[in-house]
Amino acid sequence: MLKLLPGFALLALASCTRTEAAPPPQSSAQSVAVARVAMAPAAPTIFATGTLGAKEELPLAFKIGGVVETVSAEPGQTVHEGAVLAQLAHTEINAEVEKAKLGAAKADRDFARVKSLYKDSVATLEQLQDVTTQRDVWQQNVKIAEFNRRYAVVRAPFAGVVLRRMAEPGQLVAPGAPVVLFRSNRRGVVLRAGLPDREAVRVRVGDAASVRFEAIPGETFTGRVTQVAASATPGTGTYDVEVSLGDAARGLASGLVGRVELVPPRAGLVPTVPVEALLEAHGDSATVFVLAPDGVSAQRRRIRVGALDGARVAVLAGLDTTATVVVAGGAWLRDGQRVVMTGKSAP
Repeated sequence: MLKLLPGFALLALASCTRTEAAPPPQSSAQSVAVARVAMAPAAPTIFATGTLGAKEELPLAFKIGGVVETVSAEPGQTVHEGAVLAQLAHTEINAEVEKAKLGAAKADRDFARVKSLYKDSVATLEQLQDVTTQRDVWQQNVKIAEFNRRYAVVRAPFAGVVLRRMAEPGQLVAPGAPVVLFRSNRRGVVLRAGLPDREAVRVRVGDAASVRFEAIPGETFTGRVTQVAASATPGTGTYDVEVSLGDAARGLASGLVGRVELVPPRAGLVPTVPVEALLEAHGDSATVFVLAPDGVSAQRRRIRVGALDGARVAVLAGLDTTATVVVAGGAWLRDGQRVVMTGKSAP
């Protein structure tokens, strides 16, 4: 069952107390404007604001610290997979590799000598085991030094775009300090928005969505919800929802602010009326005037209302789906009074 949204009663009450012309004499017909009942989805659309970004946006860094030698990445530059974006000065790094190799060579010689002595019963088993361990340790040191040298160069992990350059040649950087912010094109672009709990619980992966950007007027991008956070974001208390957009949005810049319209699963259609039609609203109950079958008089009806969606409200009980309701002039009507229609609003 749909629940009345917070503040709905106040909104409806405000519509009831709006200023209207003085009531006509009791014997005359009341001028009114009317609107037909319109069918709409039972679950109202969810609106939120979010920012655009790639599904994969990652800071790239060197594994070890050192002095930056070159940075070839430029913001906005499109690069292919494996392209060199930055590298450290290799003087110290190469020296570490050579040092490890020299240590490994000595360990090999020590191992060969002690092994020979052990065969002649000159060296003990413990001495042979020690030099064996030393040999193995230095072999691993060589692997570590060569691995560090390999990751003293930042390469593009996939084809994509450089978003930001975060280091300059000659700069001393710590291990793991980002030097390039990189956007991969591999998994497309998404819009990330935060929803309050009462709306996040209604969103499911796969729900349809549409996004509009103020920077791109007149264009709408369609997509699907691909991720809903399982926990709230600390500080804001909102739940992150990720909407994956189609190929048409791949060329858009990261950081664009967009308004997303989420369409949660529907539970059928319900009658809706303009909020201006409501009188004497209290909780989920309200009064409306509807045109009688004769078309020249109005009848008072008590209805049960549901969720407010924009300028219309869902009617859960008490109203025929073919009814026509009074949206202006109803504050002065009496049950059964004759009416004169001065206009009809859109359904």
